[in-house]
Amino acid sequence: MFSPINSILGLMSRDIGIDLGTANTLVLVRGKGVVINEPSVVAINKRTRKVLAIGEEAKRMVGRTPANIVAIRPLKDGVISDFDVTEQMLHYFIGKVHDQFASLIPRPMVVVGMPSGVTEVERRAVHDATCSAGAREALLIEEPMAAAIGAGLPITEPSGSMIVDIGGGTTEVAVISLGGMVAIRSIRIAGDEMDMDIVLYVRQRHNLLIGERMAEEIKISTASAYHTYDDRSITVRGRDIRTGLPAEIELASGEVREAISGSINAIVDAVTETIEETPPELVADMMSRGITLAGGGALLPGLDQLLSEKTGIAVHIAEDPLRSVVHGTGRVLEDLDMLRKVLVDVRESKGPRRR
Repeated sequence: MFSPINSILGLMSRDIGIDLGTANTLVLVRGKGVVINEPSVVAINKRTRKVLAIGEEAKRMVGRTPANIVAIRPLKDGVISDFDVTEQMLHYFIGKVHDQFASLIPRPMVVVGMPSGVTEVERRAVHDATCSAGAREALLIEEPMAAAIGAGLPITEPSGSMIVDIGGGTTEVAVISLGGMVAIRSIRIAGDEMDMDIVLYVRQRHNLLIGERMAEEIKISTASAYHTYDDRSITVRGRDIRTGLPAEIELASGEVREAISGSINAIVDAVTETIEETPPELVADMMSRGITLAGGGALLPGLDQLLSEKTGIAVHIAEDPLRSVVHGTGRVLEDLDMLRKVLVDVRESKGPRRR
């Protein structure tokens, strides 16, 4: 509970906001900005269950480890797949920040952005893990709400604002009014699924086996969502299925667009279905204000144009889409009295709202 003591401690400490993402974890320190942006990857010895590396160092091990070492993502498709590893990852990131500001004695208040579809058990697990990692108080906020706040949308006003947050594991679409989510849809299709689309396409069309990292590189450098973008190509290296030997091909951007088209269409459908569930008065607000894109997927060229064409509503990309969620947690820390009502109550008995 909020108290004058907490208020005094907040002035003395460096409170922390965390975007606990499927692909990356970002940590913001109030008054300092974003101080950590590392992959949500943990390298573990399978025999001993000992954590060997976390973050950037662990990601470098993906696909390059011996049999007894596995690099895993403790969050998958927007849900926590390994509670113990998630706790250790949180402990690592919070500890890293606390060590950086070791001269500041009070423990920090921590606001954690989480996917909207997590269960009550997962909420409690993250809450407890955050507290055990050294937080004075742990507060949870759903990522679409945090992204909307970080993008500067007027979420407390009696008008409709639509946010589309495309992360690594999930795409979350929400219409927000008066500090609450009026309509929300969460699908397990986002950046990771696009990577898998590319892996499958290259295998089926070119008989070439490639890894997740190569697929991600292809997506970042060559992918687009709309057919008007100039054709580019990228050299793709992998293993030829027929010979088992190394091989390389030239992959055109049109092929990459074809590869990810199923995932893109699913995102478009999620947006249009959410609009269909939204009260007409709020739809009118959205038509004047537009739709805001956040998350790494917002950077996919042509996605804003495609969504605008399919919905008939202007689409804008958040000023800093990759950091919208973590900036939202920071704004909650700065104006906790006003924004406390948008936080998730871990005592609530809610199941996942994923559809």
